[in-house]
Amino acid sequence: MREKQWFLDAMKADDMWHTSRGTGITVAVIDSGVDSSNPDLAGRILPGRDFAQGQPGDEHTDLEGHGTGMAGLIAGTGARDGGFGAFGLAPGAKILPVRMPKSGDVNQAEGDKRFNVTASQAIRYAADHDARVINISLASAEGSPQLSAAVKYALDKGSLVFAAVGNSGDSGNEVEYPAATPGVVGVGAVGKDLHRTAWSQYGPQVDMAAPGAEMVHACGGKTGLCKTDGTSDASALASASAALIWSKHPTWTNNQVLRVMLNTIGAPTDGSKRNDSIGYGIVRPRVALENPGDPGPADVYPLPDLTPSPTPSAPSPAAAPARADAPQASKPEDGSTSAPYWVVGATGILVVGLGLWALRKRRQGVGAL
Repeated sequence: MREKQWFLDAMKADDMWHTSRGTGITVAVIDSGVDSSNPDLAGRILPGRDFAQGQPGDEHTDLEGHGTGMAGLIAGTGARDGGFGAFGLAPGAKILPVRMPKSGDVNQAEGDKRFNVTASQAIRYAADHDARVINISLASAEGSPQLSAAVKYALDKGSLVFAAVGNSGDSGNEVEYPAATPGVVGVGAVGKDLHRTAWSQYGPQVDMAAPGAEMVHACGGKTGLCKTDGTSDASALASASAALIWSKHPTWTNNQVLRVMLNTIGAPTDGSKRNDSIGYGIVRPRVALENPGDPGPADVYPLPDLTPSPTPSAPSPAAAPARADAPQASKPEDGSTSAPYWVVGATGILVVGLGLWALRKRRQGVGAL
């Protein structure tokens, strides 16, 4: 499986692991649960919390397979089949599983309300249980003051919160939460051409980008291995990148870790500081580990979005970035870095949600291997 994981080669993971494997860092995965029986996650999964009351199992039960996939991208050890399994970017990190409820027979408004209530509880739980990094590869069409307060609580407790921006960049591009919540690092997906994938959402809520196409990793399901596409995957890799940096610099604060990620990011080549496609750029933990630079003040959050501002909205169609497979010469807003090291992603199966939060965020499902 390792040789199929192009994104680890692209990010030079084997070299990074001589410096950091994410050891000593707990990453909360707020998702559909994490299957602790997956061989590639053996020894990585902590006791967590189950907010899916009335559903079979507990936080170590993953009825959808999605949460296990995110955990696999973050902390897979490759232990399957005598060491021939799938690795995560930070195989030394621990996973705190926090299971969210599946969608019920409710309308969009009720689903969003339930998501905001439970996600807020989940974020506070993760922050209270030593999760330095909190990954949320889920989304709702609406945010709330309650959700914003939970994110602020986590930041004040010293955590970083990463979330997928969504996968409807080519079909509506509606802003999703918590990625658009102030204080959350919104993560988009790129392909090998260093541009936003066609389906990765764009707008002011995008803070950074990471690989998200043709991702092979440990997951739930019969085989325990999947190939997927999505900003969910990109968010998991951004979370793992933070774990790698924090493991090497355990005395840094959340603000300093994020600042170093931003300082060493692969910025847009058009000279802009950020754009709506890849945010400030593509995360590069290898550079952050080799030459982090000045981490800056410990108590100053490095992104501007904690100041109250209007709800982010998508650019008008006329200003929208081109699809990743379109000519890019006249579309510098799609952004790239100077080093060609990602892979163009095939489009996976987007699960359409019928207005239910649990089905809004997955471009998950090219299929089991």
